[in-house]
Amino acid sequence: MTMAENEWSIKARDLKRVYRRGSEEIPALDGVTLGIAKGEFVCFVGSSGSGKTTLVNLLGCLDNPTSGELELAGRTVFGSGKPLGERELTRVRREIFGYVFQNFHLIPTLTVEENVALPLAFYRKPGAEAEVERLLKMLGMGHRRHHLPGQISGGEMQRVAIARALVNRPEILLADEPTGNLDSKRAGEIGEVLQELNRSAGLTVVLVTHNPELAMLGGRRIEMRDGRAFEN
Repeated sequence: MTMAENEWSIKARDLKRVYRRGSEEIPALDGVTLGIAKGEFVCFVGSSGSGKTTLVNLLGCLDNPTSGELELAGRTVFGSGKPLGERELTRVRREIFGYVFQNFHLIPTLTVEENVALPLAFYRKPGAEAEVERLLKMLGMGHRRHHLPGQISGGEMQRVAIARALVNRPEILLADEPTGNLDSKRAGEIGEVLQELNRSAGLTVVLVTHNPELAMLGGRRIEMRDGRAFEN
C-alpha cells in the first residue's frame, strides 16, 4: 500500500549502529529499513543482543546512528539533507515521544500524582495539567494519586510510568520491555492498556518485548536477528 508522506510517523533507511570498545568494533544494527505509519501498533521481538533495543533507541532519537537516515513525518532527523540539531532533537524527544521502560524510573519521594506531573515542569502543552487527573483515572490509578511508589505494586508503578509518558500528549509511545519486571497477570494488564491506547486514542505504539503473548497484541510483528529486521 502506498501511503502519503505525512501518514508515516517514522521512516528509517539503512540504519546502522556500531559501538566501539577500544580498537574493537561491535555492530549492533546492520542496515535496517522500515516504516511505521501513524496509528500503528508495532512489536519488536528477538533474543537478547539481537538489536531491538538499539533500533528503538534510534527510532526514538535517544541515540544517534553510525550511518543511515531517519525521518519523522517527512522531516529528516538523521542522515543526508538537513538533520536536526541538538536543540531540535530535545524538542522532538519532549513533544513527539513518550517513553516507557522496563524499570519504572519513578522518583520514590514524589507521590504518584507528582511523578506523572513531572514532565510538566519542563514543558507544558495547553491543558496538560488536567491530563494528570484524566490519565490517572483512565489507568485506574486515581485512588492512588497521593501514594508514594513504594506503597503500590509493580503493575501499578508501570501504569504510573505510562501516565507520565502520556501527560504531554505524545504522538508516539515507545515501550521497551514494559512488562519485564511484572508477573504474567500484570503483564497482561499492561498489554491491554497499550492496546486500548492504540485503538481508542489512535496512539502510535512501538513495543519491544520478550513476551510472546504481548507480541501478538500489535498489528505488526518484526523480529530482530543479528541486527537486522524481519517482518513476520
